[in-house]
Amino acid sequence: MFLKKYFALFLFLLLFFACKQEQKENNQTIPAKDGNSKQIQRFGMVTVLKREKREYYKQLHAAVWPAVQKKINECNIKSYSIYLKEVDGKLLLFSYFEYTGNNFDADMKKMAADSATQRWWKETDPCQQPLPDAAAKKQIWSSMEEVFHQN
Repeated sequence: MFLKKYFALFLFLLLFFACKQEQKENNQTIPAKDGNSKQIQRFGMVTVLKREKREYYKQLHAAVWPAVQKKINECNIKSYSIYLKEVDGKLLLFSYFEYTGNNFDADMKKMAADSATQRWWKETDPCQQPLPDAAAKKQIWSSMEEVFHQN
């Protein structure tokens, strides 16, 4: 149990650092309601969904656990979407989210420490098959480069 818990944390931290590398290119500053500027960081990620896990993965996301949704919000993740597309016989998952907080590192550590989120990842991670670049880094999701954005 101890090793499983830290393995999940390890996988999350690998994803976190992959996202962090892309965040400089995906930043946008917008005015906040209080007059201060607020930076939004956009992230796009991709991975493969195991064909035999397709329905289970969709069922999980049709009823995301409230504690997981609450933690995502608490960690300043907004506009979080996951899309599914079959390409050349592979089921690809594309995720998009915006980070609106002031300390991405701290918020990701907070999320990784959350017991409900850890249990959620134990359900979702086995459904996914990393692309070669992510697998080489022992990650599940591959970062994507943003090439266009319009508000």
